[in-house]
Amino acid sequence: MKLLCFASLLASAAAFTSSGAAFTTQSYNVGERSVNIAGGSAAHHSRKATIVMSGKANAIRDRIKTVNNTKKITMAMKLVAAAKVRRAQDAVLATRPFSETLQSVFGGLVNRMGGDTADIPLLTQREVKKVTICCITGDRGLCGGYNSFMIKKAEARFNELKGAGLDVDMVLIGKKGISYFQNRGYPIRASFECGQNPTSKEALAISEELLNTYLSGETDTIELLYTKFVSLIASTPSVRTLVPFSASEISQKGDEVFQLTSSSGDFGVERKELAAAEPQEFPNDMIFEQDPVQIINSILPLYLNGQILRTLQESVASELAARMQSMQSASDNAKALAKDLSLQYNRARQAAVTQEILEIVAGAQALE
Repeated sequence: MKLLCFASLLASAAAFTSSGAAFTTQSYNVGERSVNIAGGSAAHHSRKATIVMSGKANAIRDRIKTVNNTKKITMAMKLVAAAKVRRAQDAVLATRPFSETLQSVFGGLVNRMGGDTADIPLLTQREVKKVTICCITGDRGLCGGYNSFMIKKAEARFNELKGAGLDVDMVLIGKKGISYFQNRGYPIRASFECGQNPTSKEALAISEELLNTYLSGETDTIELLYTKFVSLIASTPSVRTLVPFSASEISQKGDEVFQLTSSSGDFGVERKELAAAEPQEFPNDMIFEQDPVQIINSILPLYLNGQILRTLQESVASELAARMQSMQSASDNAKALAKDLSLQYNRARQAAVTQEILEIVAGAQALE
């Protein structure tokens, strides 16, 4: 019996020999170790056996895998948002020729009329007793504080106008804003959904609702609340008076376009300011088939439709940029969390291996 115990002790000591054959430079997967018998064949050198670890280490390993999978998803969402920002940029550039021509013709007609716009309802200021707020939010989440900033801005403006003794109602664009204000009982005149690719048809439906509301006398002014696209890391909730128009603002206001760029794997935005289109010159002896006032009354709804479409595109670009930043932050956090979990896992694995060694040594000493 003593001879048998002594042989077992020698076999255990051989497993921890310092000879060159007992060690290998091959790397193994997490949770595995090599079983190398001194003097064995080449097949024995590549044999692997799973270490029996505690439940804590296994749980950490599963969580590391989950965090890495989440990181892959957030990075994919960031790249998808970047592609959609570029598409929004192309849509803005595509509408520029029409906007410039409309601005040029409008300026020429106003100059031809000598600046007299009293007979044009959309250019006539009224005594303000009722205000309609048109608020643009997003249809989706996972975009940081984009929707909450816009909703807070609209809510603050609503309370401000109410405090001034004015009657206020709302036209909402975007599911997030609709659900928020409907659940809180705000007066909502109309609501529209806006996807990731605004079209002129969607803008036309919104502009017709606003025009009918103003021309019927149901409201005296319409304010537009939207998110101005500044850069990929910044956007500004903005308020502007949409209706009635200002003749000087239409004919003299410039524009700016943005362009998505990439350098060394990092995305960026370049903004370019464009001067206002020069008013078109009409000869004094030119005879208009229709009165210039009627022509301007026909042009202004087109201008409003273009402005609505432009603000929708800019708001979508702001939402996508916010989503890019949110997904980048989520990816960075997942990377840091996976690193911390790997340290915890390695400590747990090291403790399990040390415990096994101590048990072997204690068993060997008990046999002496």
